[in-house]
Amino acid sequence: MAEAAPVLEVSGLSKRFGALIATDAVDLDIRPGEIHALIGPNGAGKSTLVAQIAGQLAQDAGEIRLAGQEISGLSVAARARAGLGRTFQVTSVALELSALGNAMLAVQARASGLWGFWRRAAADRRLIEPAMAALARFDLDGRAQVPAAALSHGERRQLELAMAAALAPRVLLLDEPMAGLGAGGVGPLSDILEGLKAETPMLLIEHDMDAVFRLADRISVLAEGRIVFAGSAAEVQASALVREIYLGTA
Repeated sequence: MAEAAPVLEVSGLSKRFGALIATDAVDLDIRPGEIHALIGPNGAGKSTLVAQIAGQLAQDAGEIRLAGQEISGLSVAARARAGLGRTFQVTSVALELSALGNAMLAVQARASGLWGFWRRAAADRRLIEPAMAALARFDLDGRAQVPAAALSHGERRQLELAMAAALAPRVLLLDEPMAGLGAGGVGPLSDILEGLKAETPMLLIEHDMDAVFRLADRISVLAEGRIVFAGSAAEVQASALVREIYLGTA
């Protein structure tokens, strides 16, 4: 049986800042139904790589293909419309709006490509119903009317994921979704991500190695701008090279 074509494919991606090589001919892909984790020590180039994929930073060389289409020349907004979703280290919800209001904004953006005309849209059932469905999926339907500012850090993370999922992206870039979560928050969020990957494959950038080893179908290890190892969680854990450069043991 032929292997499914990658949803997101990065080939030869390179970026220099003067004499500093931030990413050095990076190749990786995200396949349907998987979580592909990207790990590496601080300064390895993870943030620079993700910024290039998302369109915030232009690469010097290489290609980025989403669902087979070259997107390297597209803006951040155009990449989002093409199906590239992203969450951030710091949650990016609108704190003055309720959880439902935030989810409705995402549904509206998906329908129209515009984040406007909110006053007119706030009572539209065509937005409310799918927004409530997105909240329910992430266990937030009981918190729908709560201002985002009053949600816990973990709940804001769930809300951000609900918003991202409401946009129906082809692939999600997750930038340290476990950041700031206590031990009690990592497990529930991991459960949500495991349930989401079947329809929305993900590139996961994460420092919580327990979460990485639990969630990742494949792991790529970045060091000094290069992918130095790629494999399953078991293969990464067994690699002396990875232990030396990242996990801190020989």
